[in-house]
Amino acid sequence: MELAVTKLHASAVLPTRAHPGDAGLDLYSIEEAHLGPGERWGVGTGIAVEIPVGHAGLVLPRSGLAREHGITLVNSPGLIDAGYRGELRVLLLNTDPAETVRIEAGARIAQLVVTPIALAEPVEVAELSDSARGDGGFGSTGR
Repeated sequence: MELAVTKLHASAVLPTRAHPGDAGLDLYSIEEAHLGPGERWGVGTGIAVEIPVGHAGLVLPRSGLAREHGITLVNSPGLIDAGYRGELRVLLLNTDPAETVRIEAGARIAQLVVTPIALAEPVEVAELSDSARGDGGFGSTGR
């Protein structure tokens, strides 16, 4: 499958895979950002993508940024619908309580995973079928 990508800025970098077969495509910052402790910042990538119909783009944190600097995404995962054609912007969050993190232009800031989705249509029913879990929610397994 091909992913159509348009550069919105001359210095934008196309998404890349670190290794053949990797699920995630690295997304690159087109601008500098300075995130103080607890701060969030929307960082532009300078690209727009055409997610194929029947698929979604998921923007996920990079484990290296999380491990080394406490950087994650505010809305992880970010969702890119097939019809969206605007610039991909990444909402970074600095979870470190003391360190200011500087993101340089050209830095890898997140990863994009393109995945098939089921386009389910909601249908109202009188009741749902039974399951072993039932209505047990978060923490209901006792672990």
